[in-house]
Amino acid sequence: MFEAQPVLRRDLARTKPAQAVVADIDLSDSSYFSDLKLWLMHRPKHGKAIFAVEKGVRHQVVQAHAVGATDLLERPLVRKSLVTALLGDIGALAGDPATHGIDHPEGILAGTGALENVFDAVVSGASIEWDEVYQAGSTLMRNIDAEGLGPWIDTVRQHHSQTYQHCLLVTGVGVAFGRHLGFSTADTERLAFAGLIHDLGKAGIPVAILEKPGPLVGDEIAVMRRHPELGFEAARGMRGLDSTMLDMVIHHHEYLDGSGYPHGLKADQISDLVRIMTIADIFGALIERRSYRAPMTCEQAYQVLEEMGPKLDRDLVREFRSFATSQAR
Repeated sequence: MFEAQPVLRRDLARTKPAQAVVADIDLSDSSYFSDLKLWLMHRPKHGKAIFAVEKGVRHQVVQAHAVGATDLLERPLVRKSLVTALLGDIGALAGDPATHGIDHPEGILAGTGALENVFDAVVSGASIEWDEVYQAGSTLMRNIDAEGLGPWIDTVRQHHSQTYQHCLLVTGVGVAFGRHLGFSTADTERLAFAGLIHDLGKAGIPVAILEKPGPLVGDEIAVMRRHPELGFEAARGMRGLDSTMLDMVIHHHEYLDGSGYPHGLKADQISDLVRIMTIADIFGALIERRSYRAPMTCEQAYQVLEEMGPKLDRDLVREFRSFATSQAR
């Protein structure tokens, strides 16, 4: 998830600080503190300088802050604490669904639990139990089959996390659209699975950006656009995930006219699964609730899809019309 580059004391003058700097140094040797402080002053905007200190040693805390520390961690450094310092508390995204007025807990709990497990595994470097995610998708699909997409949208919009709300909306839209297209149960379950894992790379994006209570700007957009590649890198080394799903993870922001990212694919280079998930992803983003704007209605969101013209599969978008307008939300 992270690309680490060691910087030696003698190299400070020849390098620039990265977005995150982890300093595990001898804080009793002040001979180069002025050089280190000057170096850290050139770190990127919102960059972090994480210093390791001994537990209970007050002068190390004072010294670290004086040099330019933004965060402190006690020695020995522990992976989970370091990742939390770098990204924020990914685990806090899940929250407690029972506290958010959720009316249909089975599908929500299954979906949220799967997302929590996926994000935790990516952050910790552990293997993802894909069967558990698949089972959660089946439960979620049965919930939508029984209750419909409309109630699912209303319920998911209550989730406190923008990230989890988006993933659950995209999954629900993908499942309901698959049913609308006449997909078999097995194929619809694959859409549910795809929806739950499509944004797994967001586990490598700082929580401050993921959950920002406002539009992303500048460097934040560039950081967010890394999530397909981060997801691919995290998942490709894990057993049990087939190539079509890896393709979907890394390419769900590609457009048929070549204007998407990260690879600028065109037309036949983009699979049917990716085309469906791209539409579900855009639609889900438009109808989700955010603190800085009201959600679009399904009809308004469909108009955006239609206006994207050659970027999306025209036949699928055309078929999406009756599906989207029938939701009446």
